[in-house]
Amino acid sequence: MKSKNFLMIALMFGVFSAATLNAQAPKPGEQVDCVFKYKVDDKDVELKYDLFVPKNYTANKKFPLMLFLHGAGERGDDLNQVRKWGPPKLVKKRKDFPFIVISPQCPRDDWWTTKADALAKMVDEVAGKLSVDKKKMYCTGLSMGGYGTWTLCAKHPKLFAAAAPVCGGGTPKSASALKDLPIWTFHGDADNVVPLSGTQKMIDAIKEAGGKNAKFTIYKGVGHNSWSETYANEELYKWLLSHSRGG
Repeated sequence: MKSKNFLMIALMFGVFSAATLNAQAPKPGEQVDCVFKYKVDDKDVELKYDLFVPKNYTANKKFPLMLFLHGAGERGDDLNQVRKWGPPKLVKKRKDFPFIVISPQCPRDDWWTTKADALAKMVDEVAGKLSVDKKKMYCTGLSMGGYGTWTLCAKHPKLFAAAAPVCGGGTPKSASALKDLPIWTFHGDADNVVPLSGTQKMIDAIKEAGGKNAKFTIYKGVGHNSWSETYANEELYKWLLSHSRGG
């Protein structure tokens, strides 16, 4: 699809912020800065996010969607920080990445675990305005974003087809909400920032709740940065795409 046509679609659906459109017409294969606006107690709130669209994007085909949640070190108001790790870093070179990728930025001194409802609304908005296969939407995140992934999926268990939290942790009491969701989680056994037990307790609780779709990869001798190896693993993306919601 040509840039002009994609710009017309963006304008029609109102996906992109005015600042982004004025600066550059977004094209398939590019990652652009966007703004999601919502209300909290009748107050206007904004979340900045990066949006990547695969180079073969066309409105005539449905594409899988991935929500990526960054770690605590990337909070703030500079989206360049979000592109340091994971999928938003990967797509800078890999234009054929097969997912539409949403990569929001958490405000400074805030946490993803407090924004589950806003993130769910963001996913719904983008999925409703781009050509998204709503049965193939996925969530992943690292460290603070791993915690956010566990929390978001527990609060909205029907939103995603599968999830991949990395070196995070959750609330074991939420296991009953997660027991039917395919989960592949990752953690280094030498992590001295977020202990391995944070993930292990979630896996144990899901199994105790009757869940059979969760698997756990432990990296021997790896510290907190278990995300570099995880997001370089092509098998993760194949695994995600093998799952469809309701199928």
